[in-house]
Amino acid sequence: MRSVEAGLHPFPTPGQKFNTNTGEFDDWKSTEELRLEEDDKKLKHWKRWGPYVSERQWATVREDYSGNGDAWTHFPHDQARSRAYRWGEDGLGGISDNHGKIAFTVGLWNEKDPILKERLFGVTGHQGNHGEDVKEMYYYLDSTPTHSYMKFLYKYPQREYPYEQFVRENGNRDRTVNEFEITDTNLFDDNKYWDVFVEYAKDEDNAEGISIRITAYNRGPEPATLHIIPQLLFRNIWSWPKEAPKGKAMPSLHQVDEGVVQIDEEHLGRYYLHATSSPAPVDPLRQNFDDDDGEDALLVDEVVVPELLFTENNTNFERLYNGRNVSPYVKDAFHDHIIHSHRPPLPKVKIEKPAKEKKEATAKKPEEDDYDSDATAGSNSSTATEYATPVDTREFVNPEKKGTKVGAHYVFRDVPANGGCAVVRVKLTTKTAEEDPTIQDEEEFDMVIEERRTDADEFYSRFNSGALTDDMRNIMRQALSGMLWSKQFYMFIQKEWIEGDPGQPAPPPERKYVRNRDWKHMHIEDVLSMPDKWEYPFFAIWDSAFHCIPLAMVDPAFAKKQLDIMTREWYMKPDGALPAYEWNFSDVNPPVHAWATFRVFKIERKMHGKEDLHFLERVFQKLLLNFTWWVNRKDEGGNNVFEGGFLGLDNISAFNRSEELPTGGTMRQADGTGWMGFYSLTMLNIALELAKHNPVYEDIASKFFEHFLFISDALTFHDGDGEVSLWSDEEGFYFDAITWGPGAVKQIPIRSLVGLIPLYATLTLEPSTIKKFPGFKKRMEWFIQNRTTISKRNIANMSLGGKGDRRLLALASEDRLRRILERMLDEEEFLSDYGIRSLSRYHKDHPWSMNVNGEEFSVGYWPGDSMSGMFGGNSNWRGPIWLATTFLLIESLQRFYQYHGSKFKVECPTGSGDEMNLANVADEIQHRVIHIFARDHEGNRACNGGSELLNKDPHFRDYVLFHEFFHGDTGKGLGASHQTGWTGLVAYFIWQVGSSARLPRTPRTPRSAAAHYFVRVAFPSLRQDSNLTTSFYFPQDDIPPTPGGSECKLVFYFLQTQSDLNPNLPTRRRIQ
Repeated sequence: MRSVEAGLHPFPTPGQKFNTNTGEFDDWKSTEELRLEEDDKKLKHWKRWGPYVSERQWATVREDYSGNGDAWTHFPHDQARSRAYRWGEDGLGGISDNHGKIAFTVGLWNEKDPILKERLFGVTGHQGNHGEDVKEMYYYLDSTPTHSYMKFLYKYPQREYPYEQFVRENGNRDRTVNEFEITDTNLFDDNKYWDVFVEYAKDEDNAEGISIRITAYNRGPEPATLHIIPQLLFRNIWSWPKEAPKGKAMPSLHQVDEGVVQIDEEHLGRYYLHATSSPAPVDPLRQNFDDDDGEDALLVDEVVVPELLFTENNTNFERLYNGRNVSPYVKDAFHDHIIHSHRPPLPKVKIEKPAKEKKEATAKKPEEDDYDSDATAGSNSSTATEYATPVDTREFVNPEKKGTKVGAHYVFRDVPANGGCAVVRVKLTTKTAEEDPTIQDEEEFDMVIEERRTDADEFYSRFNSGALTDDMRNIMRQALSGMLWSKQFYMFIQKEWIEGDPGQPAPPPERKYVRNRDWKHMHIEDVLSMPDKWEYPFFAIWDSAFHCIPLAMVDPAFAKKQLDIMTREWYMKPDGALPAYEWNFSDVNPPVHAWATFRVFKIERKMHGKEDLHFLERVFQKLLLNFTWWVNRKDEGGNNVFEGGFLGLDNISAFNRSEELPTGGTMRQADGTGWMGFYSLTMLNIALELAKHNPVYEDIASKFFEHFLFISDALTFHDGDGEVSLWSDEEGFYFDAITWGPGAVKQIPIRSLVGLIPLYATLTLEPSTIKKFPGFKKRMEWFIQNRTTISKRNIANMSLGGKGDRRLLALASEDRLRRILERMLDEEEFLSDYGIRSLSRYHKDHPWSMNVNGEEFSVGYWPGDSMSGMFGGNSNWRGPIWLATTFLLIESLQRFYQYHGSKFKVECPTGSGDEMNLANVADEIQHRVIHIFARDHEGNRACNGGSELLNKDPHFRDYVLFHEFFHGDTGKGLGASHQTGWTGLVAYFIWQVGSSARLPRTPRTPRSAAAHYFVRVAFPSLRQDSNLTTSFYFPQDDIPPTPGGSECKLVFYFLQTQSDLNPNLPTRRRIQ
């Protein structure tokens, strides 16, 4: 049951809470926080079961055993239902244990599709005009950190799903045309679809007991039939060794009672799957009552009893390769059992008939399918030969009711229209029905789910300050829930993968040279945070860093594990390189791991009251190796010049920066140097934090201070006897440059994120910090005095104290900062209504181009999808808005504000005449990013791209998709559609400034911009720590303090904010 104390503790922040009655902090925790604590202390394994099933295992690098590395073609979607996976499982809205041994997923059939809907479909990288893309409509609606409650929605069409049309239409389009999406079809016309909600709820006192409720609503205007097939299977571990495991080592399923399956697995032990009978579908209009006699009148059969189907999770060699199956029952058995048209055709048998019969038969008008030349040819024979299809008596599922895959087949016929409802209740547990009364009692079963949902409400209420609108809270909760749903069990053992398995044919020998040959140490079997479980069902090192920011808000332990594990010896190479992603672990992503580590450390300290120095120190020690790798491998000339390669920005350059330049020469990258300056300052900051507890780290801090100075000097590099800078005084911007030797240098004047990234390298040092470490202070002052050519050339003045006598370490001086911001805040250049563009809009009318040996290389402003095939063409950095890079820009502005204070102001937007300090500029950008997702005054969300269905339909409008990137002008969502990876950062933005965000497409007002002044004046207690400043301004504070902790009470009125214009709230909101 929900804690009785919950109502007494309505504070929105986690961890320690301020009690207004006692004036002290108490240690009350929500029910979900207590579960997290139990899991952390290993008292109960609350995270053993979660949404760890991939949404696409087919066409992944792990499953690719081809000789040419073409993962898309080697294992296509059409084989996924029939072919056993080697490295994981996938499915629809599923869960698994944290080692991926047992998976539970949902199967559906609408009696129109040629196959069961067991997994999500999309076009591959070869088939899509903008790369791979899922073509389904589904949402992650809710999840707690321990997955004690989860909710998933899949919109299942009642019309036949157009698999071939999606491939054909997207294949016919070129890169200048939008993708053909599911909303471009007629699948949702007339509401002819099912809303299928899947909910999971763990028992209050049993982390191994999971109640599963599948609720399907017929949204269409006519009654319809739906098959629901909850499925449970073992990951195939027996097909790969020379000899299959025997005895207890071989997992097994078998029926032990009506609707009850016993599950035995060597390591997990014994579980039961209880598939109970379901009630009749409910008519929302008649409410199951007959109007004439008032008596209960069920609309269809009173009870729907499931049929338990058993098979083996083995490849159907007969179907795929015309080979021989190792078992009579195979992976796709349920398709054949349920859908007769899916079955292999039976050979026709010869039938001898008397001639008279034959003559009478042929006198009838022949059906084309029955046409037989022998039967119609003239013949004087007394008998005739005909061929007919015999009765199909084949068994596709095991009649002995045992196997390694089971499905409970429910058929709901004629579910009433306009909201008619069918419900399936299934329980996965270690208990029998006698031990668990909720299994047979529907009310008790539903009560468990409602209690867990209430626990989820209680948990998320801590993030809901009273100033947030319902829409804002909804966006934040779905973003955080999406982060939690995007966990996946990821398995990859390089030695086994590259050599092949003893029980299978040897892979082509040339396969060893395709990819990832040098990562021999890699051995992964972990639950990891995925960028998108369909489009990117693999970890990506710099994506993971950004994932950990919102994850730390709700589950710092999981966030820390993600960062820690990537630096462990079974991930990191012995030379210090971190793995990029499975397509090429050796690719180089931006070095943001240290930044994320320190941010998670500070978020946990601020939000949860825990200072995990062991975590910080452990990761820091490993990052010393990674930093050395960068210096040794990406600065081959020893000049602190970091070419870096594509650095995660795919097509941002006219050239593929991961390959040899067609021009010859070397690319001097402004962003590479900016990233390494940022890396150095972050390592310096961590070292100073650790030095508070261990003086050894003071010397290391000094070392990174010197690294920063030398790295930053690469922005002005030596060219023969002279010097050439990556800074352009004429343009007021940083650019990449190509060098061919002394006196042969060409800047590439493309205004892109490449020139903004040097702003990331910014750090303010508090006077108390400098005073605390005299050795560091002495070394810093010596450098300033004795290396003036370095310290004054490319670095902001470090000798002058700023606001509060802070010192500033930054690549951009005050003058350069102003000139960069003049462009960045120009709405005709970088500043969009929805954030910061990755490429200036200036290049729309002024594209840059260069002819090399008759080949044209150019960059133009592409605010939407990519028009280039570079890096697969599914990402675009030539105009769209990306939340990850915008997040770092916002934090940089906040750090600059710490130093410069309110006296430093810039026009925002440029040319508007409206001047702001940098804290307000940071807020303004966050507000614009929030506007991507928030409803405007007409009820539209920019991310929906003007879709009336998504914006206005009552069954769509409250659901939010979190895309990979967003159109630079309209805010429309693009790329991967479920990337609550780094796009989940919007939850953090809403937490920080959502209460002061105005509605989209409304002018900013001075009062809303001044909100932070009110907070600063009203809550002076927030400044008791001289080392910290109000978090509304600065990332050092991480999260706004708990409302209610003020020493005085003031009354303000905020106008033109999201909260003020919420139609459910009064026009003027009084805060006291």
